Amino acid sequence: MIEQILTHLITWIQNFIQTFGAFGISILMAIESCNIPLPSEVILPFGGYLVSKGAFSIHTAAFFGAIGCVLGSIPSYYLGYFKGREFIEKYGKYFLISHHDLELADKWVDKYGDWSFFICRMLPVVRTFISLPAGILKARKRTFFLFTFLGSLIWSYFLVYVGIKLGENTDKLKHLWHKFDALIILVIVILGVIYVYRHVKNLKES
Repeated sequence: MIEQILTHLITWIQNFIQTFGAFGISILMAIESCNIPLPSEVILPFGGYLVSKGAFSIHTAAFFGAIGCVLGSIPSYYLGYFKGREFIEKYGKYFLISHHDLELADKWVDKYGDWSFFICRMLPVVRTFISLPAGILKARKRTFFLFTFLGSLIWSYFLVYVGIKLGENTDKLKHLWHKFDALIILVIVILGVIYVYRHVKNLKES
């Protein structure tokens, strides 16, 4: 069941980017930054794969990825800014956002200040939720969105580059795909289950 859902999700992401190109990358990254668990680890590498096939340049893919992160962070930031922590703590469970997620993001902000927005945009999981604490703490908008863009740009370049390398070596790796495709799907399923389990567990403990 979960395997089928994840497989369909990955296929949908790939078809979406093939249809809408760089704008599709931007839209999907915006969705991810709205606290919806849509993995950038799938979005950007596939964008890189299309770069290797000449669909657009690495700079275009990375730039549109970073712009999408900024656009998706806007509603999250203002949700925290106007509604505050009480709203997030009450309704965050519907988005799999637990007290633990907020506390983790809070620790980064407390430790690194404004630079946490830059650092966290290059880290898995926490990068998705940092906008809410930023809004709750009423972080300076220009600083927050600038660091969001810069951190997301580096993250985007890295994952797009990974996709490019995979795309350039498709023929060399082709014989491995069929041999290890079941293993790859299994790893994705395990990671997906761990992600959901940890969040549901944190929600129950909250």
